[in-house]
Amino acid sequence: MSAVALTRTAPPPECIDEAARAYDLAGEAYLNYADGDPHRIYDFDGRYAYGDRRIWAVIERTLVALAESGQKTLTVLDAGCGPGTWMRRILLRAHLLGFTRVVARGFDISPEQIVLAQKVAGRAAALPGAACEFELGDITQPLPEQSGSVDLCLCLYGVLNHLPVERHAGVAAELARVTGGHLIVTTRAIGSTPTIYVDGVESAEWFRQDNAIDRLEVDLRDGRHFEFSSHLFAAAELDQLFAPHLDSMLVGLDLFHGRFAPDPRWNPDRVGEDVDFYRDLDRLERQYGGDPHFIDHATHLMLIGRPRQICEK
Repeated sequence: MSAVALTRTAPPPECIDEAARAYDLAGEAYLNYADGDPHRIYDFDGRYAYGDRRIWAVIERTLVALAESGQKTLTVLDAGCGPGTWMRRILLRAHLLGFTRVVARGFDISPEQIVLAQKVAGRAAALPGAACEFELGDITQPLPEQSGSVDLCLCLYGVLNHLPVERHAGVAAELARVTGGHLIVTTRAIGSTPTIYVDGVESAEWFRQDNAIDRLEVDLRDGRHFEFSSHLFAAAELDQLFAPHLDSMLVGLDLFHGRFAPDPRWNPDRVGEDVDFYRDLDRLERQYGGDPHFIDHATHLMLIGRPRQICEK
């Protein structure tokens, strides 16, 4: 398997030519790849475990601060919710923190991922006071939420990467418009290691990211082929998208863990038991995650935004 091949066979008749159908094709395998063990959702043992933990730390701080302020109602939007694991985490945590009403909506362009989200959320969506729905939706269309009505707005991982560049500004403006509290956006970075988004790269026989036209082609080892839009973000580009609308901070996620942390499928157990090594990796992440010379080489970029009128209070 290689990222660039000199020759390749013609793609099979079934050519998945859009992101929605690619995620439909992945189905439940994407849940396992992205989120790990569905029965241990706070262990963060998916493919991007370090980034997941950093994202959750921001969400946790946000939820705790709202609860400590005396707020009892929480409004959440997950734009590009995938299989719904993030929403499940939030619903369960909000219940434990004492929110008496949680109004939550997740949407995605993949019908199969919406079906999974409805299953994954399960009993969490049926907790007392929870009003949660998952539905098909296109992030390039206007959002139905009122301006400033969302306490916590998420747009995570490949969602913005799959959009044409000319749609980015409008989507950023709309996400910012509905956010009254915190907006958390993550994107794949321009200097990141390769991905095929819907599964590990080891599942690919061949793949190629064409950055001139922002398109990814993949031949899977099982004979299937798909291709879709894939735009890799520079940190300055992501920052400039939201700068007209929000006060924000930007950080790189996973500069070191994905490259240097032991892999339990390969390394002996004793290598993964070196606590000092992990502590040093964390130190390096926080030291260089915002450094302009390093940030574009992170696996993902994370932008945390708040409306200016809130920041000024």
